[in-house]
Amino acid sequence: SKSPLPRQNMPIRYFIMKSSNLQNIDISQQKGIWSTTPSNERKLNGAFWESNMVYLIFSVQGSGCFQGFARMGSAIGCEKSQDWGSAGFGGVFKVEWIRKETIPFQFAHHLLNPWNDSKKVQ
Repeated sequence: SKSPLPRQNMPIRYFIMKSSNLQNIDISQQKGIWSTTPSNERKLNGAFWESNMVYLIFSVQGSGCFQGFARMGSAIGCEKSQDWGSAGFGGVFKVEWIRKETIPFQFAHHLLNPWNDSKKVQ
């Protein structure tokens, strides 16, 4: 299915998604799904409904790298996935992977987050 184009004056949102392991990233890339903690669900669903484009930038904790990025393809539902076991995740949602590549944080050190005390994006 085609993804909607951003509407004029509608923000494009970006989130860094930290995974505890590379296996979860692999599952996401193979199945086109993701699941996050319930505390993140409200933020992501709000962004999904307020804008037409929500990009998720993935990184495994402690890896020192990004593992790629995807576009959020659906709102987060109530259905849970057994792919992640019982690790305290919420509902599953669709993601459309755009790039699957390991990129060291050092390549993005020039990017600063003004909403996080201008800290480096990593």
